[in-house]
Amino acid sequence: MTTRIGIAGFGKMGRIRAAALRAEGAEIACVCDVAAEPEAGFRRAPSLDALIGDPAIDAVVVCLPNHLNKPVTMAALAQGKHVFCEKPPCFTAAEMREIIAAERASGRVLMYGFNHRQHEAIVRMKSIVESGTYGPILWMRGRYGKSVDAAYLETWRADKAKAGGGILMDQGIHMLDLFLYLAGAPFDEVQAMVSSLYWKIPGIEDNVFAQLRNSRTGLAVSFHSTMTQWRHLFSLEVFLERGYLVLNGLKTSSNTYGEEVLTVARNRTSAPAATFDDEERLHFKVDTSWQREARLFLDGIETGAPVTCGSSSQALAVMELIDRIYREKRHHGERLHSDLLAPHDD
Repeated sequence: MTTRIGIAGFGKMGRIRAAALRAEGAEIACVCDVAAEPEAGFRRAPSLDALIGDPAIDAVVVCLPNHLNKPVTMAALAQGKHVFCEKPPCFTAAEMREIIAAERASGRVLMYGFNHRQHEAIVRMKSIVESGTYGPILWMRGRYGKSVDAAYLETWRADKAKAGGGILMDQGIHMLDLFLYLAGAPFDEVQAMVSSLYWKIPGIEDNVFAQLRNSRTGLAVSFHSTMTQWRHLFSLEVFLERGYLVLNGLKTSSNTYGEEVLTVARNRTSAPAATFDDEERLHFKVDTSWQREARLFLDGIETGAPVTCGSSSQALAVMELIDRIYREKRHHGERLHSDLLAPHDD
C-alpha cells in the first residue's frame, strides 16, 4: 500500500523531502505553505490544521520554522498521523519529553531529520567503529561552520522566539548528534563557551566552543560550531586506539562544504604513529542521504521497522546536550558579570 504524505512547509527542505519520498514510492497527497506556491501536481491544503486533519494522508512531514516543530508534531500525532520532522525537534529536553509522551500515546512512527547520519562517509565511519578493527574511540573533534551575511538578519533564524537559538540549533545540533551516534553513549560532562561577538543578535549565538566527556569510558570530544567561518567547513575526526578516521567536507546540494573525503588509517605495528603513506582516502561524490532517510521512515510505517536513526530518544539525548551547553552560557555570563563588578585591589 502506498504511503500518502502531507508536507507542512514547502520551501527548500519541503521540496527536497518530497522528491526523496516520491523516489522511494510514497505519494505526496498535499502540501501547505503560507508563502511558496506548490509545483504543478501537488494539491494545496488551505491551512496547517486542514493538512493535519486530512483523512486522505497517512503521515505528515514537518519542514517549518523551528518554533512550529513541536506543536505541529504533537497535533499530527494526536490526529493519528505518522510524523517526520526536521531538526530541532523543539527548544528544550523538557519539551522533547512531552513529545515522547504524545508519541507513545499515539502508537505512530515519529522520526527526526538528523540527515547527516545517512551520508555515505558517516555510514562508513559508523561501520568501521562498530567493527572494532581499530579498537574503541579515544577522542573526537568536530568543527562545523558557515558564513552568513546581513540577509540572515531578515530571516526567522535571527529571531530567538522562532529559532530557539543561533548556530547551535541551526547547524551544530547535527555535529552533536554525530558524536552521540559514533560514541554510542551519552556525555555526562560538559564545558562550554557561547558567544555572539560579531552579529550581536539577542539570543542568537554565532559561536559555540564545547568540550564533552563520558566519565565512565573517558571518551572526550572537542566541538566548535560557528557562523563566522567565512568559508563553509565540515570536519569530523575520530581517533581510536589503533587508527583514525578523518572526514573533511560534506556532499551537499550547494557544494559549498567541499568534496566529501574520508581518510582512514591504521597505526603501524612497529610504531605508535601512522604516516601519510598509511592513509586511504575514500571519495563520496553522490549524496544519497535524503533517500536513505526517506526509506527508513517509510519502512517504519509500512513494515513496522524500528526507527534506528532519528528516533525520539536520540533527539532527547541531543536536546539534553544543548540544554547543558546553554546552561554553561548563562553560568559563564553570570561569572563574567560578577567579575566585572567586583572591586579591584589595584
